[in-house]
Amino acid sequence: MFLIIVFFVAINGSAQIIKRLDNSTITSEKLTAEINRLTKAAHVTGMVVTVFNNNKPVYEKAFGYKNAEAKEPMQTKTEFYGASLSKTVFAVLVMKLVEKGVLDLDKPLQEYLPKPIYEYPPVTPRAWHEDYSSLKNDSLYQKITARMCLDHSAGFANWRWFEPDQKLRVDAKPGSRYRYSGEGLVYLQVVLEKMLQMPLDSMMQQNIFRPLGMNTSSYSWQPRFESNYCLGHDAHEKPYQKDKDNAPRSASTLETTPEDYTRFLTAVMNYEIISWKARTEMFKPQIRIRSISQFGPLSLKDSTLNEKIQLSYGLGWGLYKTPFGWGAFKEGNGDGFQHYSVIFPDKKLGILIMTNSDNGESIYKELLQIAIADTYMPWKWENYIPYNLKKSE
Repeated sequence: MFLIIVFFVAINGSAQIIKRLDNSTITSEKLTAEINRLTKAAHVTGMVVTVFNNNKPVYEKAFGYKNAEAKEPMQTKTEFYGASLSKTVFAVLVMKLVEKGVLDLDKPLQEYLPKPIYEYPPVTPRAWHEDYSSLKNDSLYQKITARMCLDHSAGFANWRWFEPDQKLRVDAKPGSRYRYSGEGLVYLQVVLEKMLQMPLDSMMQQNIFRPLGMNTSSYSWQPRFESNYCLGHDAHEKPYQKDKDNAPRSASTLETTPEDYTRFLTAVMNYEIISWKARTEMFKPQIRIRSISQFGPLSLKDSTLNEKIQLSYGLGWGLYKTPFGWGAFKEGNGDGFQHYSVIFPDKKLGILIMTNSDNGESIYKELLQIAIADTYMPWKWENYIPYNLKKSE
């Protein structure tokens, strides 16, 4: 049987009225009932949902299990693998460094280093991402800037192992086209580490985690996480083995809790960590996206399917336009972990969804409509096929 209510925040101890984009409302009880219905129907093992009104969390609730086999209940303070939610936190770090004058968004990154990036040998254990030897005969990489890394136009594949020979290269003129790339964010990370002589986690602790009280967040696994973490689960709700030995990577290795990531989003919404100017630049469309799909062969084919919402990328965040202003979104996806967040700065409203299930994304479309009346999310481009539209196995 599916476990329901684990944790809930309601103002004054009573039912909370949640405001949605179109100024309609939903009660906390109704939203809880709908989430229970969706998670049960779609077999989502565990999930935490936070809804923001007036730039602060008004609903924060955990559902289901952190480990289905052990029947351990999910909590809002449970440690999650953050997957690509890593990228937004890193983007805010970068914008903070830009504000400090440490980095120029439009200066080629190679120009910050005293020698070519391919001449630096890997120095961190398990850090395959530090090997840039394959760029020795690649002249295009020298044009890549921080802006291009953050808006996914650097020209790298998502990861080098997607190349036929698994060697990193620049496949398109930097800045010319959106192409989602974890490698781009990691290249920017490695340049910063060499510039500042400081590892990623130290930069994060100094500039983001400690100032915001994100005490259970790190880009590498920490012993203190052992007491309360969740496992990812496949589509049949079987747990995956927990991966704890990743080298820190800006694009993908964030370990965090829903409570911590809620602190992060709250800070971004309220200019607590970067200025209005920096956030405005971060949420400004940098490059239009016209691909049919975000990933796969259709990512290289264009259409007008998302012209109405002006689908674009900012600096570390995807963007789509609605009658209620721009939505700034970021998703995360790894074995057994699927997450989604979107905030609407003009409405001071947003939502965070974190799941430990390969079925998580199948309820995003309906959940966003119910919770915040968002009917504009580009779910087809994201390939978020609703659970009730999937073919039976």
